[in-house]
Amino acid sequence: MQAALMENQGVLSVTELLIVCSVSCLVLMVAKSFWKSVPRGLKRVPGPRGYPLLGNILDLGKNPHLALTQMSQKYGDVMQIQLGAQPVLVLSGLDTIRQALVKQGEDFMGRPDLYSFQFISEGQSLTFGHDSGEAWRSSRKLAQNALKTFSASPSPTSSSCLLEEHVSNEADYLILKFQEVMKEEESFDPYRYLVVSVANVICAMCFGKRYGHNDQELLSFVNINNEFGEAAASGNPADFIPLLRYLPNRTMKAFKDLNRRFGTFIQKIVREHYTSFDKEHIRDITDSLIDHCQDKVDENANIQRSDQKIVNIVGDLFGAGFDTVTTALSWSLLYLATYPEIQKKIQEEIDQTIGRERKPRLSDRSVLPYTEAFLLEMFRHSHSSFLPFTIPHCTTRDTALSGFYIPKDTCVFVNQWQVNHDEKLWKDPSSFRPERFLAADGAGINRVESEKVLSFGLGKRRCIGESIGKGEVFLFLTTLLQKLDFSVRQGQTVDITPVYGLTMKHKKCDHFQIRQRF
Repeated sequence: MQAALMENQGVLSVTELLIVCSVSCLVLMVAKSFWKSVPRGLKRVPGPRGYPLLGNILDLGKNPHLALTQMSQKYGDVMQIQLGAQPVLVLSGLDTIRQALVKQGEDFMGRPDLYSFQFISEGQSLTFGHDSGEAWRSSRKLAQNALKTFSASPSPTSSSCLLEEHVSNEADYLILKFQEVMKEEESFDPYRYLVVSVANVICAMCFGKRYGHNDQELLSFVNINNEFGEAAASGNPADFIPLLRYLPNRTMKAFKDLNRRFGTFIQKIVREHYTSFDKEHIRDITDSLIDHCQDKVDENANIQRSDQKIVNIVGDLFGAGFDTVTTALSWSLLYLATYPEIQKKIQEEIDQTIGRERKPRLSDRSVLPYTEAFLLEMFRHSHSSFLPFTIPHCTTRDTALSGFYIPKDTCVFVNQWQVNHDEKLWKDPSSFRPERFLAADGAGINRVESEKVLSFGLGKRRCIGESIGKGEVFLFLTTLLQKLDFSVRQGQTVDITPVYGLTMKHKKCDHFQIRQRF
């Protein structure tokens, strides 16, 4: 009888057997995650039920920030979803996020050991890397000091700081490019020129050089960054479903390739710096890092920094100073063209406070409250809250949050979008209204309100480029508005629906018109 059944039904092939074993293991992993014991006095984190093997992946759809915000209304600010075989903690609510990332920062400062993260700077990225120990702390401090030094130091050619000098030069060049284009075209998309100018600022700080707008090396770098954002936006299911790592995956292959190309780009420039390095003449951030590696041993980790460490740090600083600034400026121009009355108020403030002869300075931020309020609202608003989530965190040890038990190595999503649109925090959050951030007398910024905006994370993993990025956006924007008016061509409309991604970008808009103010 048994032989007859085998003859009729056939024996399982090796491939089928492997699939059955993999599925069985996934089922056991899911079951184990659900039934892990919870210490007495604590509660199990609530959350939606998922589908077998897939968990809640299908529930997230094309706009995970919106789906998770809606889920949090049912399950609370601390909830758990299942992505494949991996449980993921989702944090919403400003108080809850502050409690986790600031007050319990040591517990939530880790990065999950995701499969895709292994291919970013060979798994040693300051931003994406799994390490959060002494070596990481020392590297982060080194990166912060280098970034601060070469953004705040006096310029060799003027009394302004280096960041002001670089931005001022690039903004002037950008204005000329805009004016040239408007002589030839009825309208255009400013993004293609804006992105090169922003890239040149970070190139000047890191490499001590600027590129022409048609330079192929710079354009290659810009394209790599755009491709990285697109690949990250599509997500990597292999991070949460291990079986997919062994199957053909075009997106994952492209992700690996662009990270390899980016690493090669950075390595080439770092090697060039080694050949021309002069200890008595430190030119830029890369020179500063080389000098540190040659002469100093890390006191905490007691290790000599390798060349690869320099490449990784420089790569992270590029990421911190490029995509976020470009996206913020692009959204700012779109809002200004959409709300001309707001643009006029900013220009009037600039004219009255700075005038039309002197260039804007970083120190002007404190005397241009409406401009600052506009930027805060741009970071917060529904269409341009362009960092919907922080890069995922993970717990470094067993902990508790709001009475819920959170095991060690739990992947954590922080929903910044939810905070920036929480009706408990903001009156009419869907309206774009810079005035919400002004103090009662209109002469300054309401700091309590401004500190509610989440764009760069909180706590020990807060973006190292936040202060530099905000300063750069301010300088570019005020310099452009001092000289130019931005508008949309008559008869055309602008679609400000964001495209979901690692940063939320707006759709291409080639209807911009630019006019010289004086």
